[in-house]
Amino acid sequence: MATAKWVLDNAHSELGFKVKHLMISTVTGKFGKFDVQLEAGKEDFTDGKVVLTAAIGSIDTGNEQRDGHLKSGDFFDAEKYPEIRFVSTSIRKSDNKGDYIAEGELTIRDVTKTIAIPLEYGGTVRDPWGNTKAAFSLDTKINRKEFGLGWNAALEGGGVLVGEDIRILAEIQLAEQPAE
Repeated sequence: MATAKWVLDNAHSELGFKVKHLMISTVTGKFGKFDVQLEAGKEDFTDGKVVLTAAIGSIDTGNEQRDGHLKSGDFFDAEKYPEIRFVSTSIRKSDNKGDYIAEGELTIRDVTKTIAIPLEYGGTVRDPWGNTKAAFSLDTKINRKEFGLGWNAALEGGGVLVGEDIRILAEIQLAEQPAE
């Protein structure tokens, strides 16, 4: 099977997250700077390898004070650990026809854990300029405490300020690179 190198189409991609606040509402954020590289087949992405990195310094929740706190040692410690990194160890077809599961190592701060990320495959098409594009959506959860992001504050009536589960959402469009 011929393999291809796929790179992120930044203009048509986004990487975000959601977390419960005060146990009653949801705060949404995104990473302004991230990258995805994929080496896989042109038609079938099984057994490919994907690397995703996200710059902690690019976190944007729409609130500078909150962003600063997230970049601090209480959470990501951006100065010491400037990026989040996911490196797949396998990509396989899922039970949902045409979709995939990427298994691999997610590193946040100095903690690495094996996770499985379901990938909804949107398809592969050629754009009007002759470029081949592939698209994937993902929606998964991780527990932030498992990655050393343990800061929290107790609420007077019970519960905590920040939820433990982080929902990660992404829309990824990749462009196939010409063979060298």
